[in-house]
Amino acid sequence: MSRPFSPRNSSPASFVRVNGKIRAREVRVIGVDGNQLGVLPLTDAMNLARQHGVDLVEIAATAVPPVCRLVDFGKYRYEIAKKEKESKKHQHASNVKEVQLSPRIDPHDLGIKLQHAINFLCDDMKVKIALKFRGRENAHTEVGFEVIKKFIAEIAPFGQPDFQPKLVGKAINLMISPLPRNKRAKNPHHGEPLEALNVKDEDEAPDESAPPKAKVPVADQPTTDGLNNPFANLEIQ
Repeated sequence: MSRPFSPRNSSPASFVRVNGKIRAREVRVIGVDGNQLGVLPLTDAMNLARQHGVDLVEIAATAVPPVCRLVDFGKYRYEIAKKEKESKKHQHASNVKEVQLSPRIDPHDLGIKLQHAINFLCDDMKVKIALKFRGRENAHTEVGFEVIKKFIAEIAPFGQPDFQPKLVGKAINLMISPLPRNKRAKNPHHGEPLEALNVKDEDEAPDESAPPKAKVPVADQPTTDGLNNPFANLEIQ
């Protein structure tokens, strides 16, 4: 029973006609050295392949006449698989992950966001940074630019901005591309558990035996780079 669809893990080399499976009467032959040998009858091309101890592989079935190459079929399949692997590496860079920030982001939260961005860049993915302003924060966009500036400085060993940070509407947008692997620093937290990153599981039950933590007023909370928080006394709706 024939399958209506091809298997997902099939490669282009699986559908290539070889030797006696080629149906054309005449084929354009490419020799072992890569030079064109002209248009030959199929029987002459197959005899030429036997003389060189290789296969006659159809590499362009839609051409008129079809183009065939004198090559070892195992070597040809290896070349195709290698090209597919290289193309998939470049496809990773087209994936974009977004990391959202805020002007009043806590230093600990900023570190977690930074580590997420580093993980994405080390996986050859682009990272879009979006810092959004709410309410009265729009009157102090310079604070948001300071957060973005610090973020860029921390992530410099792993990626570089495609353009300068831009304020579009109520958000600062920035796109960061990964550095080449030979110039990129190694992920410092690669393979470490969540506990090492100070990231708690969302389903983790709180420790009821621990004493409640005292709430720190917003005005007394630490800010990045020692800057005073201009939003300390503001109420955001």
